[in-house]
Amino acid sequence: MRFLKTLIWVTVIVGLIVFATNNWVPVSISLWGGMRLDTKLPALVIAAFMLGFFPLYFIHRTVLWRMKRRLLTLEGNQRTSTFPSPPPVPPRPSYVPGDAA
Repeated sequence: MRFLKTLIWVTVIVGLIVFATNNWVPVSISLWGGMRLDTKLPALVIAAFMLGFFPLYFIHRTVLWRMKRRLLTLEGNQRTSTFPSPPPVPPRPSYVPGDAA
């Protein structure tokens, strides 16, 4: 599994490098108040990706953390519950030959 994870990361990094080298062109962005920002296209694309990805990633991690805490709390409550243990089941009488009922 670790090999597959490493292979995916290497593929993503190689893809980003190829994208960056093929699209290394200056881009002009119009900001507020007549200001303009000149940057390279790969930097703009990566920044836009991060602005969309990281907030949702942090929300996802927060939900997972809350669910794990809730699950641990419920499991702890179940272990310390005061329910009495069920009474033991009496053994079934075995059949005795010659015993007429």
